[in-house]
Amino acid sequence: MQCSEKMEIIPGVHQVDGVRGNCYIIVGDGLVLIDTGLPGNAKKILEYVHNTLGGIPSDIETIILTHYHLDHTGNAYEMWDITGAKVAIHADDADYVEGIKPMPVPAGFIGVFYRMFRFFFKFKPIQPDILLHDNDQIAGLTCIHAPGHTPGSICLYDPKFRILFTGDALGFHHGKVEGPRPRFTPAMDLAKESIKKIATLDFDILLSGHGVPLMSASSEKVREYVKSMP
Repeated sequence: MQCSEKMEIIPGVHQVDGVRGNCYIIVGDGLVLIDTGLPGNAKKILEYVHNTLGGIPSDIETIILTHYHLDHTGNAYEMWDITGAKVAIHADDADYVEGIKPMPVPAGFIGVFYRMFRFFFKFKPIQPDILLHDNDQIAGLTCIHAPGHTPGSICLYDPKFRILFTGDALGFHHGKVEGPRPRFTPAMDLAKESIKKIATLDFDILLSGHGVPLMSASSEKVREYVKSMP
């Protein structure tokens, strides 16, 4: 499914294009930003708020990070600094975005590339304002703890729109539901258990950290995927 040029998925839910990792904006009394893309893309997010939504930076009141990886947290500090928004992440990933724990590096050639990648894309640590736990409510969303890809990976359920934002816990690529990439998922067995947990939920739309939106029969397709998991 291809979104429109301005990337409005459904009325009130937008995807900001070109930040190298999907990030979403929910429009309500204030704006909620889910994930922030790779470092250096804060301007694109703010331009979207201004040009498409007719808003100003301070309209973003809440920033929720689905997990600590750089392609999701890369602009968290800049967005917090510019907007004054509250930043939230699961408690189990907080030490990584604060810089207390170093972000793990994958093994092998990918690890070498990843080190070079991090050298060019500098990450500014940030102290989260809100530490999330399973079933917490934030900005009209329910936090679903889905560890495996990272210890604090989360999904966010929006009951108003029946949307599940999955971060990298689950995705939709090339016309099919997929789990997280094993090379970037140190606890794959735990990730599979998290997918089984996600499959117990009922939702119409799946919006993931990479790939394209899954717009219909989403929970049914996730349950079909669970049946096929090795």
